[in-house]
Amino acid sequence: NKKSIEQDDLLEAIERAFVGLEKKNRKVSDVEKRIVAYHESGHALMAELTRGATRVTKVSIIPRGLGAAGYTLHLPGEEDKLATQKHELMANIDVFLGGRAAEEIFIGDISVGAGNDLDRATTILKDMIMVYGMTDVAGLMVLSRTQSNFLGGGHVSNEFSEKMAEAIDEYIKNTLSERYEFVKKTLNKYRGAMEEMTAVLLDVEVIEGDRVQSIIREFEIENGMESRMAHYKVEDE
Repeated sequence: NKKSIEQDDLLEAIERAFVGLEKKNRKVSDVEKRIVAYHESGHALMAELTRGATRVTKVSIIPRGLGAAGYTLHLPGEEDKLATQKHELMANIDVFLGGRAAEEIFIGDISVGAGNDLDRATTILKDMIMVYGMTDVAGLMVLSRTQSNFLGGGHVSNEFSEKMAEAIDEYIKNTLSERYEFVKKTLNKYRGAMEEMTAVLLDVEVIEGDRVQSIIREFEIENGMESRMAHYKVEDE
């Protein structure tokens, strides 16, 4: 019933499309809130510190849709991306692993909340090996292709030996393990920023990307650290 559409309305429409309607009336225990707050802070921190990742627009621990207890919203920058590079795919993996790593470090246990994150990280690595020729596992060979049938629709065709399948599994397992250790090391190094971000989330439930970036930058300045923020520019100060 408004006479004009504002930026907040557009953002709400995008969030509804991505993660569903807000469910403010859903009762969430303090324990679950704390888990979700650390989980989403882990995603947000890695997104801001990793070159090639998309910067954070908003972090929320308000449930949405059918299963989202919280979410970190990333919206594309000013440049349209027509070709995603290898380092950007790896950056996405680090961001996906940030939630699970945060739970392990700050909660001391892990939950099922990272299931979708791990699935997406695994899928990226599979595509890098089998479709994009970005690893040494299969070199430049394409091992997976989509075949289109006029009436039956498309289906995926995988053509490789059992030995190659074992090599793919081993590479994915080892790479995820290596990236996970790197992410945990990063979160530990930025422990103060993680604690601050989580405290703000538990207090107000939603923080904007600018506040996330401010928390990280303030932590770096206080600790005499050279900024690792991927999107940080000197002129922003």
